[in-house]
Amino acid sequence: MTKDIAESGVAAAELTQFVERVERLEEEKKALSDDIRDVYAEMKARGFDVKVVRQIVRLRKQDHAERMEMEAILELYMSALNMK
Repeated sequence: MTKDIAESGVAAAELTQFVERVERLEEEKKALSDDIRDVYAEMKARGFDVKVVRQIVRLRKQDHAERMEMEAILELYMSALNMK
């Protein structure tokens, strides 16, 4: 199949378009990562605990039922380890 792509101008052009799209998306992803890092830096400069905020962001991504189950298990484990 690789030989077919190399010999076909149309397939090569299509492959080039896919590669260029991925490259653009990678650039956008880097820019977004930089923006997110800047927001966390701003929060830190204003006195917020960034580690806690990251955890809150992670928790907010979870389904409510999934989060409640995880919190219940965490409570159980902490209780078993006398951490309460």
